[in-house]
Amino acid sequence: MDMPLAISMGEPAGVGPDIVLALYARRDELKLPPFCLFGDAPFLRARALRLGLNVDIADVGAAGAGAVFAHALPVAQVEGLVQDHPGQVSQVSAGAVIGAIEMAVAATLTGTCRGLVTAPIHKGALYHAGFKHPGHTEFLAELCANGGKPHLPVMMLAHGGLRAVPVTIHVPIKDVPGLLTKELIVETVRVVAHDLKHRFGIANPQIGMAGLNPHAGEGGGIGREELEIVGPAVAQLQFEGIGVEGPLPADTLFYPTHWARYDAVVAMYHDQALIPIKTVAFEDAVNVTLGLPIVRTSPDHGTAFDLAGTGRASPASFLAAIRMADAMTAAR
Repeated sequence: MDMPLAISMGEPAGVGPDIVLALYARRDELKLPPFCLFGDAPFLRARALRLGLNVDIADVGAAGAGAVFAHALPVAQVEGLVQDHPGQVSQVSAGAVIGAIEMAVAATLTGTCRGLVTAPIHKGALYHAGFKHPGHTEFLAELCANGGKPHLPVMMLAHGGLRAVPVTIHVPIKDVPGLLTKELIVETVRVVAHDLKHRFGIANPQIGMAGLNPHAGEGGGIGREELEIVGPAVAQLQFEGIGVEGPLPADTLFYPTHWARYDAVVAMYHDQALIPIKTVAFEDAVNVTLGLPIVRTSPDHGTAFDLAGTGRASPASFLAAIRMADAMTAAR
C-alpha cells in the first residue's frame, strides 16, 4: 500500500527517534512499508548526524510520504522546540511530543495514514504541559473520541500467537479488587473477541480468563472475586457465544503449552498479564491498543534514556510493531 503508516516521535531524549532513524536507514533490507514520522525535522537531522546515519529528511507531511519514502524519511513537522539532548528529559519539548501524537492520530482518523505506531513517551515530562492521563493508551482513547464518549481502550501485548490482555491497566494494585466488575470484564472481552476476528483474522477466537486470586480463589477459600465477579462475567460471555474459559489459575494458565491453546489470555491486572509476555519476548513483543477506531501499535519498551544517542538500542520490538500495524491494516 502507498498510504503510509503514521509514527509519532515519542520522547526526544529517549531511544524512539534513534530506532526509527536506524530502521529507516535499513528500509530496503527490511522491506519496510512507507511511513511518515510526526516530529521535528531539525531535531531528527541532528540525531541522525549524532548516530552516524546517512538519512535524508523530507519535511513533506503525511500526504507526500509515499512519493518520497524510497529516498528520504518523510516528516510531518510539529510545532515547538525539540532539543537533541539524549538522556536529558526537558519540559521544553513536551508540547511537541503531545502535538506529534495529536497530529498522528488526526491523520489516521481522517485516512491520510492507515495505522499508527507510537514511540515511547515519558509521562513525567508531559504533565507540566497539561498532560492529564495515566498513560499513552488513555490519551489515544480521548483523541479518538473527538469530543464524544471515549472508547474503552484495551491493552494487548502480543508476540506471535501469544497475546495477553489486562482488564485493569495503570492503577495501584491495592485498587484492583474494587475496580473489577462483571461489566468491565464483559466489555473488555467483547472488545478482544471483536478485534481478534476483525483485525487479526481469527474466525472463532478462543480466550482464556485468569482469576484474580491464587489458584483462582480455590472455590472461595482464597477470595470470592472469582465466584462473584469473574465467573458470572464468563457465564455472560459464553451466553453471548464468545469462546471463553475460566476463571483459571494464572500461575498455570501462562505456562506456554497452556497459553498456546488460546488466541488471547485476559488477566485481571497489569503485571499479571505483562510479566509473562515480557518474560518470553522482552525485546520482540508489541503493544496493541484494541477498541479504537484506528489501528495502533507500539514497541513493548520504554524510553531507555541510558541508550539514547548511542545507537545500541534494539530495534526488534519497534520493527515488530511496524510490521504488525502494516499487517493489520493491509488485511482490512
